[in-house]
Amino acid sequence: MMTKVGYLPDETTSFVGRRAELARLHTALTTRRMTTLIGPGGVGKTRLAVRAARVAADRYTDGAWWADLSPLPDDGLLLPTVSDAVGLADHTLRMPVEALCEWLGDKHLLLVLDSAEHLRGPCSHLLAEILTTSTGLTVLVTSRQPLGTRGEYVIEVPPLPVDGAPDALQLFADRLRAADPRAGLDAPGDEAAAAEICRRLEGIPLAIELAAAGIGRHSVAQLAARIGTRFDARGAGLGAPGRSGVLALAPGFGAPGPGAPRGAGAAGDDGDQSTARLDLLADATVWPRRHRTLRTAIGWSHELCTPLERLLWARLTPLRTDFDEEVAREVCAGGPLTPDEVDRALQGLVAQSVVQRDGDRYRMLDTLREYGRMWLTELGEARAAADRHARSFLGLARRAHDGWTGPDQVSWYHKVSDTHLDLCAALEHLLAHDIEGAQEMAGRVGFFWACCGHLSEARSYARRALDAGPVDGPHRTRLQWVLGVAALLQGDFATAEKYGALCTAGALYDRNDEGMLGAAYLSGLTQLMTGEPAAALQAAGRVLRMAESVPADSAHRLRCHLITVFALTALGRLTESEAAATTLRRACERGGEYWTRSYADYQLALIALLQGRPAASAAHARSMLAGKHRLRDSFGIALGLDILAAAIAAQGAGAQAARVYGTGHAYWRMVGHPQRGTPELGPVRERCELQARAAVGDEAYQRAFERGQSDNAEVGLAAALRTELQL
Repeated sequence: MMTKVGYLPDETTSFVGRRAELARLHTALTTRRMTTLIGPGGVGKTRLAVRAARVAADRYTDGAWWADLSPLPDDGLLLPTVSDAVGLADHTLRMPVEALCEWLGDKHLLLVLDSAEHLRGPCSHLLAEILTTSTGLTVLVTSRQPLGTRGEYVIEVPPLPVDGAPDALQLFADRLRAADPRAGLDAPGDEAAAAEICRRLEGIPLAIELAAAGIGRHSVAQLAARIGTRFDARGAGLGAPGRSGVLALAPGFGAPGPGAPRGAGAAGDDGDQSTARLDLLADATVWPRRHRTLRTAIGWSHELCTPLERLLWARLTPLRTDFDEEVAREVCAGGPLTPDEVDRALQGLVAQSVVQRDGDRYRMLDTLREYGRMWLTELGEARAAADRHARSFLGLARRAHDGWTGPDQVSWYHKVSDTHLDLCAALEHLLAHDIEGAQEMAGRVGFFWACCGHLSEARSYARRALDAGPVDGPHRTRLQWVLGVAALLQGDFATAEKYGALCTAGALYDRNDEGMLGAAYLSGLTQLMTGEPAAALQAAGRVLRMAESVPADSAHRLRCHLITVFALTALGRLTESEAAATTLRRACERGGEYWTRSYADYQLALIALLQGRPAASAAHARSMLAGKHRLRDSFGIALGLDILAAAIAAQGAGAQAARVYGTGHAYWRMVGHPQRGTPELGPVRERCELQARAAVGDEAYQRAFERGQSDNAEVGLAAALRTELQL
């Protein structure tokens, strides 16, 4: 959820106890620059960090920001994930760490990195860099082990006390009531039985929550008895369900075979070992006692699940981000798990607290995902699950690409942005196992990524897909187009020009009209940015005439018309440009398209300003900003704020214009650029800034500018979108 400034996860359940830990953490965040909460999985590090960060957020001018590192399989996406978390969408050719250090350089904020244990070395290196260059930065980390960074202050998070304090029992009761408001510990002996459960589970919060979820199938007393038996049983660390459980329902597991669990003495992935991986987790020589207790509790919870729920638990583990029922069906259905059975099993896992539900979205805690992932490997299904996951997200990329110009454009844009880690995981798998699928996928999601600010990933995956093997036809043209657009947005005009020419040649060879339109957009925009509007206008007009068979609402056709509008404006043919922009805007509006429509609004704002109609210009600029805000397009918002500030200045409201200019500057910093745009915009900005300064004086102008620059970007944008003019 949004804090006063920043972003922290919602607290969807009650927070219990931890007064001493919160007090100690408060002191650490006040006096130390880096604090790491350590402890085994399930002990409550994340919940403690969320609560402490929320309490502390208002002490930081630039707020508290959260980066969940648990979905990252390695450090490849560490920098993009942290950059996303702090609002940086860099559009430059700089090294990502350089861009992040510059962005954080003057910030006073709290950055939380959650679940860093599997990236200790890379995280330590990154934090050493940003803590050195960002003196106002405070970092809070959760990890199962210290990172070893210089200056790190370590706080160990213990389980909840079970003797002489009510915290563990309170947590058990709260989770009972969360599942069923009528539930409680009112029956004779219930409270004592619940206390015994908490004692057996050693106060580990996740273990207690899983136990409380079992009350739906047992009374408290029965649950205490079963847990007691379970924990007293020798070697019962995880309780593999064997052929009576998930293995009996998995295809090919009727009898031991290659890759299948073969009983207590079976080998896991390391075929020369004498014990199975899951049995190792209960070995006192391998895992600390509390780790074994949690894994025993997870194993017991696993046994309470039906065989199909266990199978779904394993098959959900390739998912990196929150998911809905449709994605669960696509990724997990197969064999005994029909789509309908997936829906039923998913609700069973929610009831067992294995999967958390928030509205129509679902997620699994990392500790439980680890357990399911081990079972997936034991079942011999890891490759098949990864194949299904990749197919599902390739399908999403296709649907998003097809829906770009339709009424669902905004929702597709958000879905591609929100599933970024899953799309990257799918692409990595396809690059290893299905080159043609990888080439198609990188081409179809690349423009979304470029618009979302993931320019480095768009460029990298497109390059890797091209280099992975032969590719012809539309897939090749799309990949070259993505490389060119990403390069253009990073200010690499030479590379953009090169790929524009390659796209043109390829599309001509393939007789691909949509490819020709895309190439004309890329080449035309490059020409506009390098001061050649006449060449851009001529090329766009020629291709639009050649590709008359392409539907009017095609994404590439709309974008090619946009080049015509920009070029006419740059050439001073304002009446023609206004007519073309109005026609283009109406076409976009009919189809529910926002991205191109926003740039048509931008051009209408610029045209009105050049024609001496600043009020009309401001109205068009605000329309553009509303569209770009819906699309989370920081680059577009920065452009829109500049033209809005100019329109306000032209109306004589100098202080208000200065504040909007300041907010625009904050957005330009988000994308890592100084002010950008086509060349004709520069003189307009300069003239209107001089008007604003003249209206209020340099000192008042500077105060208002700095206020806009220091505002929370969302607050500043909301202020800019208000229509009243303060003269």
